[in-house]
Amino acid sequence: MGASKGSARTQDGCRDRSNIGPNRMTSPTAEILLILARADNGVIGRDGDLPWRLPADLRHFKALTLGHPMIMGRKTFDSLPGLLPGRRHIVLTRDSAWRGEGAETAHSPRDAIARAASPTVTVIGGAEIYSLFLPFSHRIELTEVHVDAEGDTRIAYPDPADWREVARQDHPAENGRPAYSFVTFLRAAAHCQRPDACL
Repeated sequence: MGASKGSARTQDGCRDRSNIGPNRMTSPTAEILLILARADNGVIGRDGDLPWRLPADLRHFKALTLGHPMIMGRKTFDSLPGLLPGRRHIVLTRDSAWRGEGAETAHSPRDAIARAASPTVTVIGGAEIYSLFLPFSHRIELTEVHVDAEGDTRIAYPDPADWREVARQDHPAENGRPAYSFVTFLRAAAHCQRPDACL
């Protein structure tokens, strides 16, 4: 079901492609993109699943991930309805013996990025995986779900000292589903250390 679009605004953004300490996680052309949905009270999950049903957000997720490798934790992989077509599934796990049908395994963030070998790499959860990749990420695609949801997994809102909102699409509540917003964040301009890092 489609949702009517509310207000939309965009601004010029800055993509941080600077080195991350002495050991760089990715190539200069790689973009690491975090994709998540978060309730207004910080909840992102309940019992390994989403606490809401938003078909428009599922379509948004598909548009963002299609054609790109997805990095995720094992619990997130297990929560999927099956392998998602047109996307590689890279599972980050500490268990060296773990295998999942159709999944590629990695045992460190560096290993996962190397296996992805793609100019755009998406990170889709869960909370621990987000926290591991947040310091190395260039962009966050956040769905704000405008409810106070019950759940057992929470994540903080992007820190405005590090992240700058550059785009927003607000959608009203409809047919019993909550209002929500698609929001894009880029690294704050202060983090761009070279002229060619700001695109």
